[in-house]
Amino acid sequence: MAETTLAGTMAELAALEDPKTREVNEKHGDDHGVNLGKLRALAKRLKTQQELACQLWETGDTAARLLAILICRPKAFGRDELDAMVREARTPKVHDWLVNYVVKKNPHSEGLRLDWSADPDPVVASAGWALTAERVAKRPEGLDLAGLLDVIEAEMKDAPERLQWAMNHCLARIGIEHAEHRARAVDIGERLEVFKDYPTSPGCTSPFAPVWIAEMVRRQHDGTVA
Repeated sequence: MAETTLAGTMAELAALEDPKTREVNEKHGDDHGVNLGKLRALAKRLKTQQELACQLWETGDTAARLLAILICRPKAFGRDELDAMVREARTPKVHDWLVNYVVKKNPHSEGLRLDWSADPDPVVASAGWALTAERVAKRPEGLDLAGLLDVIEAEMKDAPERLQWAMNHCLARIGIEHAEHRARAVDIGERLEVFKDYPTSPGCTSPFAPVWIAEMVRRQHDGTVA
């Protein structure tokens, strides 16, 4: 297949732009109007193209950056490149996809996790906490879970929203995956009351940690997917 040009790809993205989709996305802080299902379909057709992905990222356009994340080779990025990209990723969806689809699959993820978690920029710090939540669930060996709970207990209540969300996710993961810390995780959640009144759609689990932990543990015991 011939390599796709940046201009051609940007034209395709422009053709997918929908004002109603943009209106919905902008309520969540995402400045693009491309349906994500259509974006994924375009990525599937383009397949992996690292050079094009880098060009798309450099445009600074949110839809282009989302597409870049889908067609890049996650392991091809150097540590400094990923650090710069996370600091540039200011919209929630780009930030979330970059961390989950690229950084988590990159060999530098652990070093970046440690650096980012203590970063003074709360959006960068939230990336570090998202990586920590992943480790809590999948590779907890070597983590100081009690120490993480200490930090969450002291800082989550007053943290900016994006960082607060990531710390809350980590809190819930500790409670779900590690029975010996479950009671303390639930207690912290109940006392801090972060996301206690968060609007939750019918059939969805509340992000309020005590409710989230209880529901996921119940599913584990029932043998359903957590």
